[in-house]
Amino acid sequence: MRNVLTIFRREFASYFTTPLAYVFIIIFLVMAGMLTFFVGDFFGRGQADLQPFFAFHPWLYLVLIPALSMRLWAEERRSGTIELFLTLPIRMTEAVVGKFLAAWCFTGIALALTFPFWLTVNFLGNPDNGVILASYIGSWLMAGALLAVGAFISAATKNQVIAFVVTAAVAFVFTAAGSPAVIGVLQGWAPQWLIDAFAQTSFLGHFSAITRGVLDIRDVAYFVSIMIAFLFANAILVDLEKAD
Repeated sequence: MRNVLTIFRREFASYFTTPLAYVFIIIFLVMAGMLTFFVGDFFGRGQADLQPFFAFHPWLYLVLIPALSMRLWAEERRSGTIELFLTLPIRMTEAVVGKFLAAWCFTGIALALTFPFWLTVNFLGNPDNGVILASYIGSWLMAGALLAVGAFISAATKNQVIAFVVTAAVAFVFTAAGSPAVIGVLQGWAPQWLIDAFAQTSFLGHFSAITRGVLDIRDVAYFVSIMIAFLFANAILVDLEKAD
């Protein structure tokens, strides 16, 4: 646990020593605001809730999370500093978890800085704050799942551009799996059991369920299981390199 915390502190601090953290946060806040108030017609809806705000999170993350995760291991490979991890007296699982937690907590800070949206709807009306809180938790869980996917892909290459593109593509598949457009295409030829199974892999479906205000254990377990599975695969990739 001590090694995880050491790596976490190192990685988390590194975000704020470069412009990356500030650029990421500014872009996230600006895009979230524009999509909520202009595209989502926040004021025209006449409802004091954050549904337009959270509705765009899965699509925002398709770009922003790959941009954050692409450097987790690809940068270590490119710069050669991954050799440091391979020679340190720590388990690769500890390194993987420490780096992931740093990125996930950083994403949580960016998400928390959207609190003025929450204040705005409470000023304009009487929203269901329980639903809003559940939606924030769901958004953070979804971001964590996408980060785990991105970390795994980043560990497979030293090219950050490739890591970004592949992560964005995989994230899109996970996000859109349960959308009506995709389901409509499958219904033309696929058996129902396959359609149902494919729909269950959708980030959008599980996130939408949480944004209705119900933190169902199945939805939470889904995102957590994605994190565990891809972080485990990430550790195996790095361990294989250490063995070489």
